Amino acid sequence: MTDGTAEEWRGWRAATEAALYGPDGFYRRPEGPAGHFRTSVHASPLFAAAVARLLCRVDEALGRPPVLDFVDVAAGRGELVTGVLAALPADVAARTRACAVELADRPPGLDHRIEWRPKPPRGITGLLFANEWLDNVPVEIAEVDASGVARRVLVRRDGTERLGEPLSGAEAEWLARWWPLPAEEGLRAEVGLPRDEAWAEAVGAVARGLAVAVDYAHTVDARPLFGSLTGFRAGRETAPVPDGSCDVTAHVALDSALDAALEACGVPGGRVLTQRAALRALGVAGARPPLSLATTQPAAYVRALASAGEAAELTASGGLGDFGWLLQPVGIESASLGDLLVDVPDHEEQ
Repeated sequence: MTDGTAEEWRGWRAATEAALYGPDGFYRRPEGPAGHFRTSVHASPLFAAAVARLLCRVDEALGRPPVLDFVDVAAGRGELVTGVLAALPADVAARTRACAVELADRPPGLDHRIEWRPKPPRGITGLLFANEWLDNVPVEIAEVDASGVARRVLVRRDGTERLGEPLSGAEAEWLARWWPLPAEEGLRAEVGLPRDEAWAEAVGAVARGLAVAVDYAHTVDARPLFGSLTGFRAGRETAPVPDGSCDVTAHVALDSALDAALEACGVPGGRVLTQRAALRALGVAGARPPLSLATTQPAAYVRALASAGEAAELTASGGLGDFGWLLQPVGIESASLGDLLVDVPDHEEQ
């Protein structure tokens, strides 16, 4: 059995698992993710309000069931699920069964209506929403050696790397299909197979409704040449060191995850949108309020201006607006997804 010392060489998947979720892991710290990086949830309450509107659309598509589930995967310290409950209309909130999925302990003072558990429940009727979860599902890193062979990257606890054995089996098959690497030394990839499996399992927990994954993402025709593995500590990007001192994250192949859920669960009709397009379809826009309001209702103008600034941050190109939203309907006619989230033009507000 390994002891996790600095001299231990292992794949990035095992190293990241221990660094993030071990007994003293990064995600078990009392400050939570908000102490180290800013997500859409922390940027503005507009995000939770938009998710609440999406839950209401799912509710309508399901025929307003007596119990409506909202499952917040990678719940942090419960910020999103708390905000969604607060933003729901009273009649919908009264029927909503809220669940936060997180490995860390339940935070003190959390609303008693929120169930706290390490895995999603089965048989969900409603909305499963995973915000910045898949990027923290640990994956192996592959790197092309001098002979053009993709090998597993091994790492020590201090971040030192070396190349290990060639990738084989299901990992090699995933790489060939979803992230083909040219035979050029130094090129790297993140092998997203564990994320595909995790997402397929999450979608499989939904009996009827909608599953949504939100993450920084890329597609097979535009993968980064040297991968996207990085770290975050105290609000700053840093070298990814798997010692528990920082977040270790990498962008997500949402196109592969969508296909995995289709194959595993038989759920057609999914799509990937940018956060910019998704939030605008849910009523979040960065348009400034009319200047005339400043004269007639100055306090309202100030509030509207602040809200517009928050909306602009959530939908900005080069920032949070570039997140991908993977939407996967389950037990609903695939055509009804257009009724849940209508596509809007993906461009900046003029």
